[in-house]
Amino acid sequence: MMNIKGIIFDLDGTLVSSNIDFPWLRQQCQCPDNVDLLTHIESLPAAQRLNAEKIVFDHEMQEAMESEKLPNIDSVLDFCIRQNIPMGIVTRNVSEAAALKINNNQINISRVISRNDAAPKPNPEGLLMLAKEWDIAPQHILYVGDYLYDVQAANNAGMVSCLYYQHELPGYHGQADVVIKDHLELSEMLIQFAG
Repeated sequence: MMNIKGIIFDLDGTLVSSNIDFPWLRQQCQCPDNVDLLTHIESLPAAQRLNAEKIVFDHEMQEAMESEKLPNIDSVLDFCIRQNIPMGIVTRNVSEAAALKINNNQINISRVISRNDAAPKPNPEGLLMLAKEWDIAPQHILYVGDYLYDVQAANNAGMVSCLYYQHELPGYHGQADVVIKDHLELSEMLIQFAG
């Protein structure tokens, strides 16, 4: 944490609330258990894939209109702005849904990489794109997310992985470098190491 020069955030469940009904989506797209939904959709024949993509898109856009900023996010973002720490978002959302969530909730981060721009997490492509843009070595970038794919993407990119959890501590928390339950904890850590 002492050498963090950039921060990347996940979007759903990290910066804004998320109520995506994944079991329903998986059922609608006939996605087998233990298979990633986006990976499954990519493997479908063209007509089925287009239908599944529309189902997911429509559901994401509806959910985006209902999302709300999570508590204490602004304390982290304001600190980073004051300290000139570059920030970005890497999300598995489609770009239109991500933009709606960011605009509706006044998330003050302009650089967003969606699944339209890079391979979805846990692939580290989007994270490494930002590292290259910022000209910051991956080990000096913190990636904050709320799910296993976020931790894996950060680890795959060679970044510092921060797991944010709101409810129950997940079993994979040991794979993360840092674990927080409240964004104020992250603010306090950043202030401590910056000061």
